[in-house]
Amino acid sequence: MTRIVIIGGGPGGYEAALVAAQLGAEVTIVDRDGLGGASVLTDCVPSKTLIATAEVMTSFDSSHEELGIEIDHDGDGIGDEVRGIGVDLGKVNRRVKRLALAQSHDIDASVTRAGVRLLRGRGRLEPEHALDGSRRVTVTDAGGGSEELLADCVLIATGGMPRELPDARPDGERILTWTQVYDLSELPEELIVVGSGVTGAEFAGAYQALGSRVTLVSSRDRVLPGEDPDAAAVLEDVFRRRGMNVLSRSRAAAAKRVGDRVEVTLSDGRVISGTHCLMAVGAVPNTKDMGLVEAGVKLTESGHIWTDKVSRTTAPGVYAAGDCTGVLALASVAAMQGRIAMYHFLGDAVTPLDLNTVSANIFTDPEIATVGYTQADVDERRIDARIVKLPLLRNPRAKMQGVRDGFVKLFCRPGTGIVVGGVVVSPRASELIHPISIAVDNSLTVEQIAKAFTVYPSLSGSIAEAARQLHTRKSVE
Repeated sequence: MTRIVIIGGGPGGYEAALVAAQLGAEVTIVDRDGLGGASVLTDCVPSKTLIATAEVMTSFDSSHEELGIEIDHDGDGIGDEVRGIGVDLGKVNRRVKRLALAQSHDIDASVTRAGVRLLRGRGRLEPEHALDGSRRVTVTDAGGGSEELLADCVLIATGGMPRELPDARPDGERILTWTQVYDLSELPEELIVVGSGVTGAEFAGAYQALGSRVTLVSSRDRVLPGEDPDAAAVLEDVFRRRGMNVLSRSRAAAAKRVGDRVEVTLSDGRVISGTHCLMAVGAVPNTKDMGLVEAGVKLTESGHIWTDKVSRTTAPGVYAAGDCTGVLALASVAAMQGRIAMYHFLGDAVTPLDLNTVSANIFTDPEIATVGYTQADVDERRIDARIVKLPLLRNPRAKMQGVRDGFVKLFCRPGTGIVVGGVVVSPRASELIHPISIAVDNSLTVEQIAKAFTVYPSLSGSIAEAARQLHTRKSVE
């Protein structure tokens, strides 16, 4: 029986384990913190659970007056006189942790039912491999004991961890990483968020909705510098309109505790003061002290593991998946990399990873979902495409729900009309992107999208309308 050892129990690891077990392999997962990894325990599941509470608060705050909902400010309800509603962050965070652990336990039960062996500990890849190609993995547990595993194939899926600035070390109380915010029992009164990428934008929007006064420090000229510029502009406008202090072109140099407050010093000498600071300045891969280089695994300058499109590393019999590869920091991509690795090694049919079909979502309010080629690809002439953008203000369902911000944008090839990308900025954009993802993945045309029925009224109607406009333009041309 083929022996497979997987180091790391996140989406890349446990999804690979399920595939390998289904294909008849003998599978062992080596994991330190609990199945699901950071995605389930400290990242995706916890943050989106927190954001779910914030989403309810934002939806109510932004639309209750227009929808005719009244608040009795003079009553004995929860919260202050201004908002009429408030949040118990301790209760929210207890729910966050409870759901994260429940999800981890569900994954544990799933892989155990599949016949996968679980080992708690830290895995290290030994340098040599036998004549038959097998490799050795040494597992060290928390008590210092060790066990040696023989494997025909090893998958490295160890994920990443928050990057720390030398002069802004987190203390877990006032200066925090995104893995530490769930220990807070009280809502930060004044929160400074350093970093305006996806993580920084999501937490900044969430805590602002929960009631914190938020300052977002961005080293670039806009929030979400790597995303669609139209989408980023909508979100930044919403942030500012709701009272967030967004500091553009402002790089944080240091953060320090001053009593019960935090002072963040910017590179131009300005000092910002708040009660708490969240550092969201990226992540680094968990690849140190694993014997990877000695075993022939090539690392990039950033410490990520180099892989090809079927998840192979430069070492025979060694594959890698997830954030430790630096390919695209999404749980869905990690899972796909892990599955591809197992399909490839075990000789099953496999399709190499194609990042142009990956859909992603930013869980701000409004949400920003994307798939396929981007505006930057078109602007920089990496692809020739026609574009239509429709604001949600024209959508009848959006009007009924009091939604003012957002749009649908579609990209298609001239001539053929094949859909090659899309952007949705709206409530539940993570759900609305799916029909565009299907179109991109299956090379459907705008004509095919336009002819499909949509419910009236619905937000998805804007997708069909964008497709109709692109089809009309294609026909005229």
